Amino acid sequence: MNEAFDKAFWEERYRGQDGARVPRPNPQLVAEAAELTPGRALDAGCGEGADARWLAARGWRVTAVDIAAGALDRARQQAAAAGADVADRIEWREADLTAWVPPEGRFDLVSTHYVHPAGSPQELFRRLAAAVAPGGTLLVVGHDPSGHGTDGTHDAPGEVHFTAEEVAAGLDPDRWDVLVAEARTRPAHGHGDHGGHGDHDGHGGHGGTLQDSVLRARKRP
Repeated sequence: MNEAFDKAFWEERYRGQDGARVPRPNPQLVAEAAELTPGRALDAGCGEGADARWLAARGWRVTAVDIAAGALDRARQQAAAAGADVADRIEWREADLTAWVPPEGRFDLVSTHYVHPAGSPQELFRRLAAAVAPGGTLLVVGHDPSGHGTDGTHDAPGEVHFTAEEVAAGLDPDRWDVLVAEARTRPAHGHGDHGGHGDHDGHGGHGGTLQDSVLRARKRP
């Protein structure tokens, strides 16, 4: 993993967050997954678990993975506070997405937001795509290059920025239907509301908009 985004970096990042803050689910997840039929979901880079809780509250059974033990501890606490109907639907797992290989064909939804893998993200996306069950959905959201230098990630490695079209190009067209592949804006609500390795995107802005790459694809049955 790139030293800038290794385990120590994320543990320190989460230690610096307000422990009383309850993070919100990523808006692109809400937009793209609200109408999906609940099943088994993988939240890859779950951070403090806002997306996992949102999915669990809607009937999904979620495997939520993150490198930062501190983030997972908060995620468990906030899921427990949401009640057993939510907490009992989530399995929390500490793992480095750079090396972790999810089981193939297991999940009806694989969702990842603002991950910071070592090297090219395409290898990670290939493994995540392989984890999608036939008929299931892959949702990849990241920092669009058009926002490079304006979204607080200007000092980050180039691999942090990618287009939805680049992700789509890595999918076998005989096996996948690409439903959404676009750049999309979202409000900047201040540091730590969304994204990052998990729920934190690392942006420090308190206003304006940010530019996301959004890819949603369906694996053919």
